[in-house]
Amino acid sequence: MKKRLLFILVFIVSLTTYPSTSFGQAPNLGSAADFVLFSTDGAVSNSGLSQITGNVGTNNGSSTAFGNVNGGMHDGDGVSAQCAADLLIAYNQLNSAVPTFFPAPLLGNGATLNAGIYSISSAATLNLTLNLDAQGNPNAVFIFQIQGPFSTNAASKIKLLNGAQACNVFWKVEGLVSMASGTTMRGTIIANNAAISMNTGGTLEGRALSTAGAITIDGVLAYLPIGCGSAVLNGPTAPSLGATACYAIFSSDGAVTNSGITNLNGDVGSNNGLTTGYNPLLVNGVIHPIPDGSTAQAAVDLLVAYNYINTLSADIELLYPADFGKNLVLTPHTYLLGGAVTFTDTLYLNAQGNANAVFVIQINGALTTSTYAKVVLMNGALSENVYWKVEGAVSINNYSVFRGTIICNNGALGALNTGVILDGRALTTNGALTSTAMDATATLIPGNCTTIGLATTTIARDLVDIYPNPFQTTTTIRFKNPASRADCEFKIYNGIGAEVFSIKLRDASTSIDNHLSAGIYFYRVIAQGETLQSGQIIARN
Repeated sequence: MKKRLLFILVFIVSLTTYPSTSFGQAPNLGSAADFVLFSTDGAVSNSGLSQITGNVGTNNGSSTAFGNVNGGMHDGDGVSAQCAADLLIAYNQLNSAVPTFFPAPLLGNGATLNAGIYSISSAATLNLTLNLDAQGNPNAVFIFQIQGPFSTNAASKIKLLNGAQACNVFWKVEGLVSMASGTTMRGTIIANNAAISMNTGGTLEGRALSTAGAITIDGVLAYLPIGCGSAVLNGPTAPSLGATACYAIFSSDGAVTNSGITNLNGDVGSNNGLTTGYNPLLVNGVIHPIPDGSTAQAAVDLLVAYNYINTLSADIELLYPADFGKNLVLTPHTYLLGGAVTFTDTLYLNAQGNANAVFVIQINGALTTSTYAKVVLMNGALSENVYWKVEGAVSINNYSVFRGTIICNNGALGALNTGVILDGRALTTNGALTSTAMDATATLIPGNCTTIGLATTTIARDLVDIYPNPFQTTTTIRFKNPASRADCEFKIYNGIGAEVFSIKLRDASTSIDNHLSAGIYFYRVIAQGETLQSGQIIARN
């Protein structure tokens, strides 16, 4: 009996003193968790068209030929120095973990492994499929200690089963890591004193980190894993569009014109220009042919939304605006592009399962798309949560599919071209807007759109009379109620929204001579920048 009690006591003590990593405890990656590709000492380089989500860098070397990366680039700076220190700590933790299983060096071939610490005393190879089964435990940790080089055969893959997560998979390798074309790799790879290479068509859900060695990739998809306590990406707070949310197409100052068969869901109009060419039967909303109370409020609210987006601090700067698109994958953040953007092929917006995630893309220059360019929403991303701020002209080329609200500042939205599908809104603070046989659908239209600006319109109808109208030689603007007379301006605009006449209204009535060519014009009565009344005026010769 005494011997049995002594055995139980020794067993309990051994459990409490056994290294915790022997039960598959994940290492603490620290700042290295933010890097998808990193070397403490070695170059990090790309060839081909690779899509990268996460930081990229080296603490001693250079990162080259990556194009736009959905993350920060850090070469030899304070961030890379901290990553190097944290990576060494994580490597030591993995290296000191006590193994529980000792598989053969050929991994895969359809085999299934449960959570644990696996040690291979030589070089190892992955062939076909290796299944990692968490058995319903999302916290299950898989650690592989490979005491030599690690290679994968073409099209081999790691498959996660029953709640297994890539963020809980770790590969500690004492030698070269070489992943063949088409490999699907999952987990964080730490190569000690050796290089890492990924070949064409490979996918890495995890990280490729080296304590000393070059990292080379060629046309791959590599992205940080989510879960395991990683932050949920919400992006910035969305702007309030106010009355502008009622519109699919709108200009605060500029003519809005259409040609061809264009279908709209939402209002269309301008606060300083005529709106022409839209078929009421094809517009599920209100066509505002001339400025009115609704357009006035929309112009005010659009400026508020623009100013908010313009002052957001960017999380990530995309360094190559001329190479935007090209299958780039973005996650919920505020992005900055420092110059004119050429958008080619496809852009993916990945909400990572968060339907409330917001994307803001700030473009400090014009935006032009290629023919058939498209924005693709992934994993719960919604077009009403996507915002584009453009400092300059916008041209959406033929048959493109564009998603989100475009806010163009001081530039023409000059070409929503044939076959374009706009899942969102096209708005400009100052510039003409033209559409040609395209479809636009504004989403989350407020329920009060029909009442916006009615108070202003009612007041405006009773402010002045204009007679005669149409007029040939002279017309008179008279305040209906002399007590309401204010220091106002009366402005006349031509069909493309250009101002052609302006006069101060200081008296109870003001007469103007006809210096206009015959045609239909529109007018505004303005006080302190606010439109008090608007309408049509017709000149005859």
